[in-house]
Amino acid sequence: MEAFDILLTTSFWVAAIRIASPLIFATMGELICERAGVLNLGIEGIMTAGAFAGWLTVYLGGDLWTGVAVAALAGMVFGLLHGFMTVPLGLSQHVTGIGITLLATSLTYFVYRIALPEVTSPPKIEPFQPYAVPGLSDIPLLGPALFNQTPLTYLAYVVVAVVAWVLYRTPVGIAIRAVGENPAAVEAQGISVTGMRMGAVAAGSALMAVGGAFLTMSAFNSFFFEMINGRGWVCIALVVFGSWRPGKALIGAILFAAFDAYQVRLQQVAGGVIPYQIFLMLPYVLSILALIVVARRATYPKALMVPYQKGER
Repeated sequence: MEAFDILLTTSFWVAAIRIASPLIFATMGELICERAGVLNLGIEGIMTAGAFAGWLTVYLGGDLWTGVAVAALAGMVFGLLHGFMTVPLGLSQHVTGIGITLLATSLTYFVYRIALPEVTSPPKIEPFQPYAVPGLSDIPLLGPALFNQTPLTYLAYVVVAVVAWVLYRTPVGIAIRAVGENPAAVEAQGISVTGMRMGAVAAGSALMAVGGAFLTMSAFNSFFFEMINGRGWVCIALVVFGSWRPGKALIGAILFAAFDAYQVRLQQVAGGVIPYQIFLMLPYVLSILALIVVARRATYPKALMVPYQKGER
């Protein structure tokens, strides 16, 4: 009964939304890339680079929103590199993505050591502070969870709505989805498949980097190694769970975050009886089971991971 009561506490849902926020940014970014036909396995490294770039900008005197912009720019740079190698050059998206992750992660750690050679513990910054939306934050249970968060969490809500609107209500979104389904038909309409895919990867990578920046500028107040801790790989799974649809991917991110927040609280209830490793494993096991159930019915973009050269039929 005590385990069930956890689900009815405000603190649980506040934590779940906070944990979900970086996943939402990165999942939307990966979804845009894959909708355009490009699998971006560089997400883990891009999130790391974004986390560091945003934090370092604020640490060196920039304001928080400038840090977010710099993080997005850093993500775009790595995204363009990934796009250049996989779209016009047609190299393996798997190998290139892993290479981008290794490059971005290693470069981030290198710059950290160069910029802060004498630091023994991560320096701290003043992060975004929670802002309670008047009226809405007073709603029982879900009010504080949804409407007493930091500005970056509110931005995550907006990003989901904008991505959904762009993909399904604008000509650009239709073109993005088309290059992921039938790039030859897009080219026949006089639209550059290379340009659309490159733009989608750059925009998606910017969102991934903002997801990383959330960790250093909103969830925490410093940068430390391994802080991404596999979140990028989780986001790739969430795109599949969401059947490449923003709304369903949002639900998946919140569910995973709820599992994660729940296991932390379960440890306090039954930690003396069950090894803590079981609780740490729980959100991933549940996510895998959910993925198995949903993925069997999911329809993926037909041109995903398929290189395209101009003039092909």
